[in-house]
Amino acid sequence: MTFTEQIRGLIPLRPAGLLTLPADALAAHKLAYSLSTDDVRRRTPRRMRRTFSDLLVFNLDGDSTQPAVVKHPRSARATASLAHECDAVRRLAGDERLGPWRRLLPVVERRRLEGPLPLVVESRLPGVEADVLLQHSPQMARRVTVSALRAIHELHLATGRTEEVTARVADWVDPRLDLLAEEVRWCSRGMGAEALTVLREQVVRELIGRSLLVAWTHGDFHPGNVLLTEEQGALCGVIDWAGAIPDGPSLLDCHTFVLTMRHQLGRRQFGQVVADVVRTASLLPEDRRLLAEATALAPDSRGEIAFTLLTWLWHVAGNVEKSARYGRSHRWVADNIVPVLSEVMAHQTP
Repeated sequence: MTFTEQIRGLIPLRPAGLLTLPADALAAHKLAYSLSTDDVRRRTPRRMRRTFSDLLVFNLDGDSTQPAVVKHPRSARATASLAHECDAVRRLAGDERLGPWRRLLPVVERRRLEGPLPLVVESRLPGVEADVLLQHSPQMARRVTVSALRAIHELHLATGRTEEVTARVADWVDPRLDLLAEEVRWCSRGMGAEALTVLREQVVRELIGRSLLVAWTHGDFHPGNVLLTEEQGALCGVIDWAGAIPDGPSLLDCHTFVLTMRHQLGRRQFGQVVADVVRTASLLPEDRRLLAEATALAPDSRGEIAFTLLTWLWHVAGNVEKSARYGRSHRWVADNIVPVLSEVMAHQTP
């Protein structure tokens, strides 16, 4: 490993807001000015933030226009991710099977992903992100979770069908394992590489032959991507469809939400939450009840471990795909990759 790679790996993953603020502000004003209408040019960018997936995001508000969100990709990966999100939202918005559920989707008002100032302009949905709401109202956790799980399950039922998934399992698993092996040095050799092989064997063994609901799957359905009313905690929007696919393992969305709630409320890394599930060979009873209530499926102890590992795989591979910073971060790998694969090795079954 070169000295430069070592230094990169020690840099905190969280964007340094104060350091990038001047450049972000300049870029945001250029982007706002580049939009075509005079009304948009008079609007001031607000709530500028850098995301972990290399996006500059800010709001635009105007007296005569609807509030909008502008997304500016800062890397080739972010551009590809944003293009996929636009395509997914467009397809979902045109899907008559969804009916009124489509009101939960943002509307892509403008897409310009070529040239020196690439951007996407989306309608800004009402509500507040669930993770923000829960910071000052943690007592709403169960209500928020139930609301979110029921809403996403409506999407799954409207767009899905139950089928035997043996032919799909490799497509759900292998590209994501390959990505970890390519992008995360620890996973490319030694114990890391061996653990990926063991994980694949375990997940594939448990999923082959199962009949599952295959449907439009959000792929990153966590509290930060769910908008809620502040008073009742009712779901009023679902954002960030960059990981969505039309024929995914829909139960993945429910597992993602439940596990990320544990991660955020417990202030523990996602990988450490998943490692606990693998170590105890069980979800927490409350989480199992929530999943059963939302999906009407009977608890399945062996299946829930496989789905937990599949959920973890989609989560970490999705992050790595969005930004190279994840795979280079020693801290992120130590907190989110190593604990899970270590437990997989310690509890492997013949």
